[in-house]
Amino acid sequence: MTEEEKAIKMFNSGFNCSQAVVSAFAEKLNFDEKLALKISTGFGAGMGRLQETCGAVTGAFMALGVYNSNISDDNAEIKKNTYKMVQDFNSKFKELNKTTICRVLLGVDLNTDEGQKILKDQNLHGTVCEKCIKNAVKIVNNLI
Repeated sequence: MTEEEKAIKMFNSGFNCSQAVVSAFAEKLNFDEKLALKISTGFGAGMGRLQETCGAVTGAFMALGVYNSNISDDNAEIKKNTYKMVQDFNSKFKELNKTTICRVLLGVDLNTDEGQKILKDQNLHGTVCEKCIKNAVKIVNNLI
């Protein structure tokens, strides 16, 4: 199963977008998937449903940090490489999706009954969120 397939499977089984993206790289980057799922719990729906930075994006940032931590023990080098990759990721994600802001990507307020109804009725999880997750995984794979 590819990382993209793993991420979508995780998302469709009830994990949030951030959890889905970061956990998809557990095997490839040799890290504890259960711990990654715990750490990334608060980052879904734009960080705790604040609808700020998309959870697929934050999950990708975590995976990039792990990747760089696996290739160096020097914290300064890890940060330098990770920041560069995060910036590259951000540019590529915006090229594909115009923004990294969850609220803008979805076009609804998830903290209202109306927003939740639109999310469900228009299957935004299956269209917008899955697209963002797939894009995030592809970009991470291209960067690593």
